[in-house]
Order: sequence, then structure tokens, then C-alpha cells
Amino acid sequence: MIKNDAPLFGRVITAMVTPFKGSEHEIDYAALEKLVEHLLATGTSAIVVAGTTGESPTLEDSEKKDLLKATIKLVNGRAKVIMGTGSNITAKSIKATKEAEALGADGALVVAPYYNKPSQAGLLAHFGAIAEASDLPIIMYNIPGRTGINMAVETILELADKYKNIVAVKDSTGNVDQASDIAAKAPETFRIYSGDDNMTLPFLSVGACGVISVASHLVGEEIKSMADKFFAGNLDQARSLHYRLMPLFKGLFAAPNPTCVKYALSLKGLGSEDLRLPLVPLSEAQKATMNSLLSQYDKATPACK
Repeated sequence: MIKNDAPLFGRVITAMVTPFKGSEHEIDYAALEKLVEHLLATGTSAIVVAGTTGESPTLEDSEKKDLLKATIKLVNGRAKVIMGTGSNITAKSIKATKEAEALGADGALVVAPYYNKPSQAGLLAHFGAIAEASDLPIIMYNIPGRTGINMAVETILELADKYKNIVAVKDSTGNVDQASDIAAKAPETFRIYSGDDNMTLPFLSVGACGVISVASHLVGEEIKSMADKFFAGNLDQARSLHYRLMPLFKGLFAAPNPTCVKYALSLKGLGSEDLRLPLVPLSEAQKATMNSLLSQYDKATPACK
């Protein structure tokens, strides 16, 4: 049975957006600095660079490395930095993970291979090869909605048992039963992170230690408070925060991620709403809906404290 403390990466890991600027949508490093400072001041314990929320499919490999180096420098030891190194090519994932380790990342987030839909045996071989190639702590990322495959409980358990540096899973299945089975049978050194903000509290209740979050860009302190209250045994207060935050958790995915959160951050002066194609900004009607939703989470609102 696993434990639900979070000694390695903390309870609130933010899957950070990649800010862009100009007609060429270059990485905006000035906005990145503001964003990193904002995240560190609002409850983030670790930052994922070049994950899906960071629009990794549209980043060049050289951009990913530059982004990682810049983020590590900006964080300056105040939080952990995790690099998104997964792809559907095992050799490419190995290379990216080794490069992340060499550049000073604290961990790697490795998504299950997408599109080519390997078997469970293929998943075992894929993650095993990456783990053997690097000493970096690895968080596996199970997100069937994007990859087209689910990592079976038995596959996750076998990998957790065999490789000491496979330390956690980001579980975006929305399946509490599956998370429960992993929590019950995995080594006590293994950890589960909810990969969906709206599932954080349910997953905590069955053994998860925290969340890899999108909403923490906006309400990181509240998410951290929800987790802290849960682990302190203040369950009613934790549920109250969960209910309060649920509309935002859902609303941020009204358009393909990170479209909504980038728009929300632009309103705070934390980068532009720019995305790289094939993603496009919100329509005016969508912005109006988002404005109405965001108004409920103004920092002046006592219920959000």
C-alpha cells in the first residue's frame, strides 16, 4: 500500500503554459519570469515544463531545452522542475530524458505513447527502457483520452516494482477504482497524482498525494488549501473548497487546453493568449463566458480564501 505524503515533488505541481509573443509566436521569456514568480507565490511546489499544457507538440526540441534551462534558472532551487520528455518514439523519449537530467531537471513526466497504441507489453518495454537509461525520477502519465490507450493497473504495478526511479503516475483516467487498485498494491514509495483538477479530492480520498494541475495557474493557493485541509482531517472544509472550485475546474476545459487558462492569465498580465496552430484563441462569445466564470474567483472574494 502506498503512502500519501509528497516528499519528492510536493502536493501541487503546475503543468505550466508556455507563453508566446509576436507574429512568429516565439517563447516570451519576460512573461515566463513573471509566470514562474506568480506560481511560486501561490502554492506551486513543482513546475512541469513542456507538458501538454505547455503545448509540447508544437515546440521544437531546441525550444524545449531552452525553456527548461530558463525555468531552472528562474526557479533557483525554490521548487522542483520536471521536464515533459514523453513521445510515441521510445528512442526520442530516452534522449529527451537524458538531456533533461544533464540540464538539471529534478524529474521527468513521461506520457504513454500516443497514436501508435502499443500493447501492455509494449508499455512495459517503453517505460522500462527510459527508466534504465536515466537516474531521473520518472512520473508516468496515463491519459487514455489523448493517447488512445489505458495503462493497466498490472502494468503500472510491474513498472513501479521493477524500477526504483519510476516514482509516480499522473492519473488522468478519471477512474477512482483504478486509482484505488494502484494505491492498494503499489510499493509504499510509489505515489499517485491526480491528472485532473476536478478529480483531486476524490483521488486524495483513495491514496493520491496531490495533483498535477492546470487550475493552479489561477487558484493554486486554494488547491493547496484543499489538500492541506483534507490531510489535516478537516473534510468538510476540503469539500467546501472542492465544490467552490469545481465550476472553474470544468470551465478551463471548455476549449482545448491551454486555450482557456492562457486567456485567463492574459487578463492578469501573465503572458498573452497566443497559441500555436492548430490551437486558436477563444471566440468573443467564449471570452464572455469565461469572464463571467472568472469573476467568481476574484481574490477579493472571501469564499475563495
